[in-house]
Amino acid sequence: MFKKMLAVGILICLITGIAYAEGNKKPVVIMETTLGTIKIELFEKEAPVSVKNFLTYTKNGFYNGTTFHRVIPGFMIQGGGFTADQTQKPTGAPIRNEAANGLKNDRGTIAMARTSAPDSATSQFFINVVNNDMLNRPSPDGAGYAVFGKVIEGMAVVDRIASVKTKDINMMFQNVPATPVIIKSVKIVR
Repeated sequence: MFKKMLAVGILICLITGIAYAEGNKKPVVIMETTLGTIKIELFEKEAPVSVKNFLTYTKNGFYNGTTFHRVIPGFMIQGGGFTADQTQKPTGAPIRNEAANGLKNDRGTIAMARTSAPDSATSQFFINVVNNDMLNRPSPDGAGYAVFGKVIEGMAVVDRIASVKTKDINMMFQNVPATPVIIKSVKIVR
């Protein structure tokens, strides 16, 4: 009798543990670029607004055909807003800045790009290629930049993008890859 109860108890623990683990899975996306694949895990619990925003653009195919339009070695790579000819794609409404979520702009994290206005992020994001403490809240402007995920595979691709030759087109477009680095697709895999 004891062995049966123990076996049932172990089975319940295993089933409960599996259900618990599956319920805690974070969303994951695969970003296919012309320089390789980047797999990103999203922090839905810590940055729900930013993750929902990013996933909405992803589901709508918005990122397909956009570029990494700003690349600064030793800092970050920024994308998600422009086509290869530097045409800005129309976006949805800006979202609330979630930089107070406790996540840091460390190497490999993905964060929302914004203007000088704290709550101005739309579709653009950047991936930190180093620890960028100055982007954390409170950053010099007091608002910080909201981290909402991290690269879990493909940092070599991020580093490859960060090392491409860049050029300045005009005052508005600086640090632009000389050969466009295109985001071919972003797909939700979990």
